[in-house]
Amino acid sequence: MSSTVPSPNTALRMNAGSARSTLLTLLGEFVRPEERPVWTATLVRAMAIAGIAEKSARQTIARVGASGWITGQRLGRETYWSLTGRGCRIIDDGALRVQSMSRNAQWDGRWLVVAISLPDSYRAERTRLYKALSWAGFGNPLPGMWVTPHTQREDETRRVIEHLALAPFTCAFVGSGSRFGMSDRQLVERAWDLEAVASHYDGLLDQFGRNRPRSGDAVLATHVRLVNAWQRLPFIDPALPIPLLPPHWRGRAIAARLEALREHWHDAAHAHWRAMAGVVPVV
Repeated sequence: MSSTVPSPNTALRMNAGSARSTLLTLLGEFVRPEERPVWTATLVRAMAIAGIAEKSARQTIARVGASGWITGQRLGRETYWSLTGRGCRIIDDGALRVQSMSRNAQWDGRWLVVAISLPDSYRAERTRLYKALSWAGFGNPLPGMWVTPHTQREDETRRVIEHLALAPFTCAFVGSGSRFGMSDRQLVERAWDLEAVASHYDGLLDQFGRNRPRSGDAVLATHVRLVNAWQRLPFIDPALPIPLLPPHWRGRAIAARLEALREHWHDAAHAHWRAMAGVVPVV
């Protein structure tokens, strides 16, 4: 995570399929790997294929440019856009978190616990904090208490707290559960609604599992929508270690199926993107 907190969820917190979310998916999936600029016309056309109206697409490109994630250069009557250093960090940080969802990390039985109580006047900070903690895989079992088995995210969490200047309101520690009070399983049940997470995966499989796009535009649109949904998973699935998951957990199997679909459409979608993008200046 970069010093701008919370960078990944800043990029991904908007509604799936929104103009902003779709643009950031295009930047992360196509522009970042190519490390080449992209014409406004290419972005507008790709967003149109994904269901975004031209006016909304152009406004969103301008706003994302104003945010400092991309920078534009004019060439005659046309404008091309390049990712800034900040934009690259946001995309790379988000990609790393999404990729970590498929890892079956071992768990040593310890929790990272953050207890925080904010005054009513800290509404904006509370909203930003809760989004950042959700992105980091925290659950909220009790009022003011956040927990995650991903103890390796302690430094990331510290940067969030310090950036928001909330250290005076925070108590944080790493440790295992005691022999009294809630068990680890009960803590999970209180902190996350895993049945709702599983239902979300079911919905994604229903949406994409039977999709058979044929044309270049259809493949690109389907691929972009799937990647967009995939990028939002850290907000929904805490990626709990296997010992903390319910028996017969179907989320991992569905995630593997979705990842296979993404790989299946990847080459055709990228080929169609390159054909649309045409020749761009080398910067």
